[in-house]
Amino acid sequence: MMVPIMILAALAIDIGAMHADKQQLQAGADAGALAIAQDCARDDCGSTIAQDTAEAMAAANFNAAGAEGGLSSFDPATGEVTVETSTTREHWFAPIIGIDSSPIRVQSSARWGYPTGGTAVMPLTFSWCELEGQEGVTVLRDSEGNVTGVDIPEATPDAVLYNKGSEKNQACPGTSGSIGSSESPLPGGFGWLTPGASCGETESVIDGWVGSDTGNNVPSGCAPEDFSKWVGKTVLLPIFDKTTGTGSGGEYQIFGYAAFTVSGYDFAGSYRNNSPCSGSDRCISGSFDRFVDLTDAFDYSPEGPRMGAAVVALTLTE
Repeated sequence: MMVPIMILAALAIDIGAMHADKQQLQAGADAGALAIAQDCARDDCGSTIAQDTAEAMAAANFNAAGAEGGLSSFDPATGEVTVETSTTREHWFAPIIGIDSSPIRVQSSARWGYPTGGTAVMPLTFSWCELEGQEGVTVLRDSEGNVTGVDIPEATPDAVLYNKGSEKNQACPGTSGSIGSSESPLPGGFGWLTPGASCGETESVIDGWVGSDTGNNVPSGCAPEDFSKWVGKTVLLPIFDKTTGTGSGGEYQIFGYAAFTVSGYDFAGSYRNNSPCSGSDRCISGSFDRFVDLTDAFDYSPEGPRMGAAVVALTLTE
């Protein structure tokens, strides 16, 4: 009877131990893939750095020695990485049936890129020249001189962005501009976008046009809490580079999405929080920052405009 008992022990204990090892290896592979993708999204990308990260995450998520991590595939051009973690489980009871150890390997893949379209949580847009004019921001161009985005420094000072042109920002009206110029604001437009099904569901895509919600005040359908809940948090704001039409027929063409950490706003009435302006002005304050979004609210591509915001996500591994 001892042989069947030992076989059952091998199934119960050794296989259970293998399952625990596999879970830890998977955690290490997931952590490694996400960490590498986030590093690359911040332009800190290289095969040596990625390999070191994979090894470190494998060891950090394994409760014993012997876990190894490495790159199964790594392609910064397509924004994809696959991390493989592995170990060898030495069995306690399985040797009685001739199995001394078993290799265990798992993989995890992640992608990164820059927003190309999605759902903005505020029905608000600002011009390219507002972003370009921020302290420390450098315009990025390709080999042909085409604008591909901006380089955002590690830290930027707070700025006040106005929803309409005024004496406070004549150099760059709050709702104006095409790349390389400072045009007049969209007549009848104040930077508000036509909301979607609700105030925080404004859909847009780069190179696409989004309708202007006319008037100086917050679009109908919005409530004060739609804005107050974002104070102190980072949101993705659509940045436009061209306008067309006037009034209710006006539209903004979206060039990209910038990460903006909100510190206050004043849109009149009950739509005030740490008000950074006064009188008839409508404004929002905060800083343009580097930000990695781990949600699925935005589509992304490694070829999207680089404007400080990036998207990272785990993907299915075959």
